[in-house]
Amino acid sequence: MLETLDLSRTLDRKTYVTQLTRRQIQLRELGYQVYLQKRPVVIVFEGWDAAGKGGAIKRITEKMDPRGYAVYPISKPLGEDKSRHYLYRFWRRLPESGQIAIFDRSWYGRVLVERVEGFATEEQWRRAYKEINSFERQLADFGTIVVKYWLQISHDEQLRRFEERKRIGYKAWKLTDEDWRNRGKWAQYEEAAEEMLLRNGTRAAPWHLIEGNDKYWARVKTLGLLVDVLSRELRFKPADPAGK
Repeated sequence: MLETLDLSRTLDRKTYVTQLTRRQIQLRELGYQVYLQKRPVVIVFEGWDAAGKGGAIKRITEKMDPRGYAVYPISKPLGEDKSRHYLYRFWRRLPESGQIAIFDRSWYGRVLVERVEGFATEEQWRRAYKEINSFERQLADFGTIVVKYWLQISHDEQLRRFEERKRIGYKAWKLTDEDWRNRGKWAQYEEAAEEMLLRNGTRAAPWHLIEGNDKYWARVKTLGLLVDVLSRELRFKPADPAGK
């Protein structure tokens, strides 16, 4: 599935700025509709290390009312979260009606990092496919709008971004020993991702695959898909600043 993506897709700077601004203005209007219609929204970001998840989230939220959303960066569970079922920490972070919750990584850690690194037994991570589908089905039945992204980059592009982070001081904090270790298991993570995309892409919560080698392309596509999904689910067409 991932091999079919055309990672050569790009946008020039001028088109990127124009399209990004257009989508951000529409998202601001849709965010207000989320509030008016009292619909909870869950946005999930998964993808390779350095694939651009944080940059995409920043562009989504840049012009939105900060009172209307929360961003949850997810790492390994600690404290109370560690002693309970893996979905517990996500249940308690679900948005209220009329609010948006954005997860920078999510419950899919169960079938990705926990699978590959052996933090979950094979029985546990295999059972999780059905558990997650049921979880997301419950959200959708409640009226939650669920939007899931996988950001795909090439092996070579990831290395280039890692080297850039190592070289540039203000980006260095983003690069950890764990990132390098995960890179060494690319094939195992790719296999896990492919199975996850196949088994957890449902009508209630489909996956949206983003070609991420060019950050401009990835950000505009991500925001455009979000505008489309929210417009359809809210039955509201935001004004187009471009007049189209």
